Amino acid sequence: MSIPTPHISAKAGDFAKTVLMPGDPLRAKYIAETYLENPRLVTGVRNVLGYTGTYKGKDISVMASGMGMPSIGIYSYELFNFYDVEQIIRIGSAGAMQDNMKLMDIVIGMGACTDSNFASQFGLPGTFAPIADYGLMDKAIQTAKAQGTNVVVGNILSSDIFYNANNNALDLWRSMGVLCVEMEAAALYMNAVKAKKKALCMLTISDHIYTGEALSSDERQLGFGKMMEVALELA
Repeated sequence: MSIPTPHISAKAGDFAKTVLMPGDPLRAKYIAETYLENPRLVTGVRNVLGYTGTYKGKDISVMASGMGMPSIGIYSYELFNFYDVEQIIRIGSAGAMQDNMKLMDIVIGMGACTDSNFASQFGLPGTFAPIADYGLMDKAIQTAKAQGTNVVVGNILSSDIFYNANNNALDLWRSMGVLCVEMEAAALYMNAVKAKKKALCMLTISDHIYTGEALSSDERQLGFGKMMEVALELA
């Protein structure tokens, strides 16, 4: 496929080697305008906004992924394979599943369990375990420590289903020590390793599945500063 693609209107060289990828286009806009110097819009197809600017002198891009594995699967594939992006850091929200977790906790997804059929396309003779790039993960953990930000590192769930007809599905994942649920990381991790690139998923807890606590949409959009400050240092 040539560029621009059907989904990204950017030209060659418009994206930096590192892309931060929130789900929400408005969050991408907020990050670009708040944290980047001289941000410029490089793509806006379907209002999925992507920007490139600099942070502490380093080129960095931020682009929305949309919701779910089919969506991030398209955008991350095109960034990795057609735009020469080397690493994508998903910065998103998640629902906590463990009792010791609270709102605004920062989670790093070392692994991403999934109920998705995304891996079937690779024809593997077994079950693939999507994992983060170790170097990116280690740098994120060390950066968080240096900034005085506590992070929880472990297994997360990337689910295709938000409204699940099986009422105890999350209970079963919770019983296996899975920290939280989101909807994108597993596809991102699989696309990255297939393209021989790097990926990491960082999440801020926006709600708790079992206590019912939740942030507002405005708090989710604007209140994830500590996670951003870690992610921006990974460029």
